[in-house]
Amino acid sequence: MLPEPAAVLNPAPARPTEPSASPQPAPHRHSPRPVARIVDVAVHLPERTRDVAGAERDLHRRNPKVAPRLPMVSRLTGVRRVHVADDDQQASDLAVVASRSVLGRAGLGPQDVDLLIFASATQDMIEPATSHITAAKLGVRAPVMDVKNACNSVLNGIEVAEALIGTGRYRRVLVACGEMPTRGVRWDVPDRRTYAMSAAGYTMSDAGAAVLLEATGAPTGASSGTDTFEDDLAAELAELVAPVGRPSGILASAFTAESQHWDVGMLPGGGTVNPRDPERSYFEIDGSRLREAFLALGSGPVGQALDQAGVTMDDVALVAVHQVAVGYLEDVHRALGVPADRTIVTVADHGNLASATLPLQLVQALESGRLRRGDVVLLLGLAGGISMGAMVVRW
Repeated sequence: MLPEPAAVLNPAPARPTEPSASPQPAPHRHSPRPVARIVDVAVHLPERTRDVAGAERDLHRRNPKVAPRLPMVSRLTGVRRVHVADDDQQASDLAVVASRSVLGRAGLGPQDVDLLIFASATQDMIEPATSHITAAKLGVRAPVMDVKNACNSVLNGIEVAEALIGTGRYRRVLVACGEMPTRGVRWDVPDRRTYAMSAAGYTMSDAGAAVLLEATGAPTGASSGTDTFEDDLAAELAELVAPVGRPSGILASAFTAESQHWDVGMLPGGGTVNPRDPERSYFEIDGSRLREAFLALGSGPVGQALDQAGVTMDDVALVAVHQVAVGYLEDVHRALGVPADRTIVTVADHGNLASATLPLQLVQALESGRLRRGDVVLLLGLAGGISMGAMVVRW
């Protein structure tokens, strides 16, 4: 059974009814002053694509006694095609293309990056950190690090960037991502069990992404001065005007994990457990157990993040959510009370892009005009391990 993580979200309470008219309007809840904002986001999708149904038919021809004759995976998930990087490309190459795009649009160069975080489920090699390889290809001469947490890698990378910006250590952070899960897909399946554990991999897709963050004002905890006073005053005045005038930035986030379920989705080769076993270099995903594991997460982080941000779901213009199948989006709409027009379906035409999924939805929303300055966005991540993250951003 293929994973359907969003189906396990607990139903949200019914929205409160509108209050009756009164002489004094109810004040809008105070939103926290953000310390970091997302300047821009970019995504690179490899031009080469693979038709999922066609690939399944080829799989049956190669493994006629094991793989189904009919393309079951594409039919059950609604995924029509995936992107596949060139054979000579690496994860860092995809990250570099997206990073150059986001820096170029901001009028910046590699010298303007204070910290580079490579955030991805994929890596070029065990050592060194892929952030070093990415930085070298970009020409960035700044501190680097890798952040890795399956399909929540980019969301966690943004979380780390915001926290470090908040300390005043860095003012501009580039979160770069290169996802190449197609390299871990098994095409020769010896038995039915192996096929079942490999099936989810046939919807996985390659992509590069980049998110540029910068400080919104004087670093938190900085020594007193005119900049701090003026920034504080500007933030207070902004709260007195319409919502679109409020400062953009990351308002709040909440994360949770049920790590006892770490073995329900794995790519177990290359580490100390299986350092040199080629048979363990493919994805092994137990869809039924993964779905059950997500039941333990619930929708708590969503409500917590919205409450800390001082907004409600009614204030959210866009919900960008990790996607592994088309059908499970209906569960998200029902569980969280999100109208279908608040989400963008990317998995059907682009596959499961791992942690590059949320950046792609942001890019499509910006290009189509569905996301504008001042809008509130909810970023919802679901990942193996297992974990869930919710982040509220005013664009």
